Amino acid sequence: MKGNAIVPSYVLEFLLGQYCATSDEVSIQSGIQTVKEILAKHYVHRSEAGLIRSNIREKGRWKVIDKIAVSLNDKSDLYEATFSNLGINKVVVETDTVTAHPKLLVSGIWCIAEVEYDHREEPNTVPWVLMSLKPIQLSSFDFEAYLQAREGFSTDEWIDLLCQTIGFDPRHFGRRGKLLQLMRLIPYIERNYNLIELGPKGTGKSHVYSEFSPHGILVSGGEVTVPKLFVNNSSGKLGLVGFWDVVAFDEFAGKQKRVDKALVDIMKNYLANKTFSRGVETLGADASMVFVGNTRHTVPYMLKHTDLFEELPDKYYDSAFIDRLHAYLPGWEVDVIRGEMFSSGYGFIVDFLAEILRYLRNQDHSDGYLAHFTLSADISTRDRDAVHKTFSGLMKLLFPGGGASVEELQEILTLALECRKRVKDQLMRIDDTYPAVDFSFTTGDGAKVSVQTLEEIEYPRWYQQRSGSAGEVAREQATAPGPAGSEAAADTNGADPPPAKTATSPAAAGNSDPRASAAPGSVLGPRDSTPMFQRRPARGIRSSVRTRPG
Repeated sequence: MKGNAIVPSYVLEFLLGQYCATSDEVSIQSGIQTVKEILAKHYVHRSEAGLIRSNIREKGRWKVIDKIAVSLNDKSDLYEATFSNLGINKVVVETDTVTAHPKLLVSGIWCIAEVEYDHREEPNTVPWVLMSLKPIQLSSFDFEAYLQAREGFSTDEWIDLLCQTIGFDPRHFGRRGKLLQLMRLIPYIERNYNLIELGPKGTGKSHVYSEFSPHGILVSGGEVTVPKLFVNNSSGKLGLVGFWDVVAFDEFAGKQKRVDKALVDIMKNYLANKTFSRGVETLGADASMVFVGNTRHTVPYMLKHTDLFEELPDKYYDSAFIDRLHAYLPGWEVDVIRGEMFSSGYGFIVDFLAEILRYLRNQDHSDGYLAHFTLSADISTRDRDAVHKTFSGLMKLLFPGGGASVEELQEILTLALECRKRVKDQLMRIDDTYPAVDFSFTTGDGAKVSVQTLEEIEYPRWYQQRSGSAGEVAREQATAPGPAGSEAAADTNGADPPPAKTATSPAAAGNSDPRASAAPGSVLGPRDSTPMFQRRPARGIRSSVRTRPG
């Protein structure tokens, strides 16, 4: 549908809702053609802005699709609009228009606007006149109606609806796969949430942060500077963290990336304290941080030779930075996106859900489990805060009005503990000064439930080893070029035997392969029973490390 129009999904959905809101196939195809013509005729490409301005001058007026932001000029006591792509500003806007659509003053919204050209000889006058404005984005919503609508769905139906809103057919995912997809939305619904996802290419890691919400921005991890991200000392202008709910770093992995150490130091302070200092002033922000990147090795290879953070740039491969991450989403468990996985069913208009998620940032559901479960006293304050944030985010997504059963609370708490445990266990491999932590909780009847990550259950021999001072050497060896075929030998010949039965959470207890027989309602969910190292082949990076068979 997009063609060469660089418009967000919610802009397309608005237009499709205007012209294709029917079940008649002939009308749908006609509406799609109309939408394509509207985009071709009225969407403003920045490279063609000069031509569009000329067309408006020659024809007198023209409709454009553009992102419009409004500010108050207190000297002239007028509201003035700026057109992002068209490149015009100081266009006078009527007060009634601003009152009806207050988001114009906050971050700007996409609109269909009719612009007129009226040149006059008076000084300091702008020839551009805004004749009409129709927002494409949502300008208001009823949260209470949203909560009432949620009560009409079962938990499984609601999860499927959210998956379809993201764009995926839930029939292609198990329970755990759906929850991992929805975890990508937590940064939008939880303030100052720090999430990392590393995994193979083509799994859709960056899609949610580039297309889903007008309140998030996706930037290249190698192009971020301190002034761009935090604040410019010379101008005093606030950076990205001051204007967006979510700042996501794409292609974050890669040891060869050049990184400013000052940026890492300021970021560590921001991730921990929600503040940053530049010059003499300390500022705060509530933007969540997301780091997504590709891995080059399989999970058993990383566990055997380095760790699950091996792909981080060198200056970020720092225990202090890693410890500030609230959750590690296992990207290797997310399937590579295929055409049949896209949804053709009903879902929320993404702009509507984006506004709901932003509204829910003001709420806190982190104490929702306290009446039924007690976390281990061994869990530190930082670990506990991380678990609480993940738990709160999932609760607000799945149960915005409350009403979760004890089993559902346990499922969400277990996943939150697992994602933080993945971070902490890798820290133990990187830095020997980090002690082992008992990630467990106690149920209301006094039963203790220990939580394990899926890779810990599958590869216990490699998962439990601690690197210590040799960790960095192993990391360098594992990524150095070597003889062809050696990585395959390391992954195959050094394969771990089937894991022994371990006492873990109910989802994994008593089964050597938890994915094959986990209960449908468990946190693990139904999955392919093929071992992980057989499902994903090595990804082309050769190693000089060789191992003996067995």
